[in-house]
Amino acid sequence: MDNETPLIDIRNLVKHFGSVIALSGVSLMVRRGEVMCLLGDNGAGKSTLIKTLAGVHRPTSGEFFVEGQPVAFTSPRDALDAGIATVYQDLAMIPLMSVTRNFFMGREPVKGIWPFRNVDFDHCDEVTREEMHKIGIDVRDPHQAVGTLSGGERQCVAIARAVYFGAKVLILDEPTSALGVAQTSMVLKYIHQVRQKGLGVIFITHNVRHAYAVGDRFTVLNRGRTLGTYAKSEIQIEELQNLMAGGKELQAVSEELGGMV
Repeated sequence: MDNETPLIDIRNLVKHFGSVIALSGVSLMVRRGEVMCLLGDNGAGKSTLIKTLAGVHRPTSGEFFVEGQPVAFTSPRDALDAGIATVYQDLAMIPLMSVTRNFFMGREPVKGIWPFRNVDFDHCDEVTREEMHKIGIDVRDPHQAVGTLSGGERQCVAIARAVYFGAKVLILDEPTSALGVAQTSMVLKYIHQVRQKGLGVIFITHNVRHAYAVGDRFTVLNRGRTLGTYAKSEIQIEELQNLMAGGKELQAVSEELGGMV
């Protein structure tokens, strides 16, 4: 497969929940080494789309290609096996468990001969330290509870975990929504590192400034439809903000409030 073949290519994806139309013909493409930012306000269809890409929902209609091959995921395991890893807002971490246990989470390597096999915790600790060190986080004690880390550090643990276990495409669900400035900067820098490794990233957010800092292309969703996809060179941050939030609505509100003064 050549490097021009997209990692993910979805065409006219439609998803109905009974009479409710959640997605109405969404098209999206993600290439190697690219950060595709998926923007949209609440109710735009972002969560439904990423859950469809992650194998949680099955699309009602449309085409879905992974590395040029048509796919029809029936479970999140299918998506993981295809190299699509999703990091949700809740991070799927257990705060009181150690950083190491959260990093491996059921995929711990074992050593010894059956029936005397056991988890190789020394190797797990070493890998956890090394992978976190690569992104500039010094985990002095990998046995410390992951809940003692900052929000940005926990996000980086979740992303590093997905990368280490072979993800080709990372779907990041609002990774900076609950973070402060310093923690947001940490996560955005790591997303840039991941992109340089040749992975594809789908960065879901409603924060245009965060998206514009790391994004290569931007797809805007509104009420389950794709409003357009733009390269960074094709659109300014103010235009993107207006497109996402609805420039006419904001202007009308501004004029209305101005008239009340």
